[in-house]
Amino acid sequence: MGQLKRNLKMGMIGGGPGAFIGEVHRKAARMDGGIDLVAGCFDINPRKSKQMGREQNLDPKRVYSTYTDMLEKESKLPLDERVDFVSVTTPNNWHFPIARGFLQAGFHVICEKPMTFDVKEARQLKKIVQKTRKVFALMHIYTGYPMVKLARDIVNQGGLGTIRKIIVQYPQGWLSTDLRNQQAAWRVDPKQSGAGGCIGDIGTHAANLAEYVTGLRITQLWADLSTFVKGRKLDDDANVLLHFQKGAKGILHASQISVGEENNLAIWVYGEQGGLEWRQEHPNYLHVKSPDGPEQVWKRGNDYVEARSPAAGRATRIPSGHPEAFLEAFANVYANATDTIRARILRQRPDPLALDFPTVDDGLRGMLFIETVVKSSKSKQKWTKMPKV
Repeated sequence: MGQLKRNLKMGMIGGGPGAFIGEVHRKAARMDGGIDLVAGCFDINPRKSKQMGREQNLDPKRVYSTYTDMLEKESKLPLDERVDFVSVTTPNNWHFPIARGFLQAGFHVICEKPMTFDVKEARQLKKIVQKTRKVFALMHIYTGYPMVKLARDIVNQGGLGTIRKIIVQYPQGWLSTDLRNQQAAWRVDPKQSGAGGCIGDIGTHAANLAEYVTGLRITQLWADLSTFVKGRKLDDDANVLLHFQKGAKGILHASQISVGEENNLAIWVYGEQGGLEWRQEHPNYLHVKSPDGPEQVWKRGNDYVEARSPAAGRATRIPSGHPEAFLEAFANVYANATDTIRARILRQRPDPLALDFPTVDDGLRGMLFIETVVKSSKSKQKWTKMPKV
């Protein structure tokens, strides 16, 4: 197979001064050396966009005041000069119009989650991705951890037997007060965030992780959303009972008012023959449990991990004992998505392992999850069905 004899050219919308996630995207994209950031519209304030352009040492002519200006001018450049893909790191309400515009203009897109503002936009975006046949990757980055991929493959290979129960949690404490900084402001604003607060921001990560690891889809749920901070317009705590395919039952707990918690995403999966446990704050270890033997601790970076899960091996950069974590997981989603983009440019079939990244279907499921949780929480009935993708 041929190889692309140049780096991919990346554009970014969002991620201006003070934006946490934009800098994470930039670091992750650069980690493997095959991507160059060459253009961007980094902030709704043109002055701040230009400031970030200077900080990134970009050509001032390719630092834009609006995303529409960026779209128009990048589209007019020759194919070997314009950006190959854009990363969308704005608040939720901007995801759809930006992704739609760039996809329809022939650009690939990597987008933050939740994918859109509501389900209607998500269904439209899926149709656009299908029509344009461009790569669309969604940043459910916890699927990028090697030991999460190992957990998925152990489950998929029948290592736990038939799955009975799934418990997933995501407690944080940073919004336990009426915080009003840049990171908090848009997340608690329904005009920017959409119908879900905590459940949209981190609950979707928990739901996606449960479905990714087990391969089972949520079929119905019973939700209880709460808003504890006075004056807040969106939920800051969620407790959800889940039914999955094939009879599995589950519990999802997400919270941003759990004082003292940092980023305690964790999952437990129990089958007829065993169980497993993974914690994001200790991501290099996967605990595998059996009914008649000692608990096993699988450690990232060892040969036995790659032997069981080639996907976990592909996602591993450094030897065991040298921790890999958040930035590397982010970079793994970028690596798989951009390897697929390279294959598209060369009109080749991508490596099947490179296709292991969240797509528009995962984004639509995330929006359906938010909608169903909000609907269930307001309903007096016991269970609410998840609509099909």
